[in-house]
Amino acid sequence: MDEPLSSVHTKKLIRVILASGAVRFTTHALKEMEKDNLLESDVLHVLRAGVMRIPAEYEHGSWRYRLETSKNAVVVAFRSESVLVIVTAWRI
Repeated sequence: MDEPLSSVHTKKLIRVILASGAVRFTTHALKEMEKDNLLESDVLHVLRAGVMRIPAEYEHGSWRYRLETSKNAVVVAFRSESVLVIVTAWRI
């Protein structure tokens, strides 16, 4: 996979992974979700309905993609074309 991905390609790949791949959560993401009372379903909603307002950023050895709805934000990283990792999530 050639990164960074455009916002259009990011959303397409997320849809493919949600349909037939794997979504994993980091320990950090789970702690942040708990702090803000976010459920896994809230995060999945951001992945489906959110938009990328800023370009991908390279951090800690991988490209990070931030998606937002009016209420929540999620940062993801792709491990492959079939595995997506939730890096962190929070309420806006």
